[in-house]
Amino acid sequence: MERTVTAPAVGAVGVRALRHDGPVFAVTRLRVSQASAAGLPADLDRLLAALAARPGFLGGESGRCADDPGLWALVTRWDGVGSYRRALSAAEVKVAGAPVWLHAVDEPGAFLPLRDSPGDGGA
Repeated sequence: MERTVTAPAVGAVGVRALRHDGPVFAVTRLRVSQASAAGLPADLDRLLAALAARPGFLGGESGRCADDPGLWALVTRWDGVGSYRRALSAAEVKVAGAPVWLHAVDEPGAFLPLRDSPGDGGA
């Protein structure tokens, strides 16, 4: 018998977000056609520059999947989830991000590092 499990929607009733006051990292996976791939590195550079100008930005990088040339990723590190979310709201980030985010895979992307996650035992 097959069983399908669906993740609850963000903000769904009965789903609690983890409380976290420390650093976070964000992963945005991008599905990019071969025709769009040529211009993506410059678009990612512009977006990273806009993000780097925002308070709380700790670093970031982008790259292409070694096993699937149509899959790319943008990874950024932040001093907290609030800084990350405020950065995404900034007009200059929205403008720089538009050509990148049109390729984004629709999935959650903010992560708590295990060494800083609540209940991890300090690992």
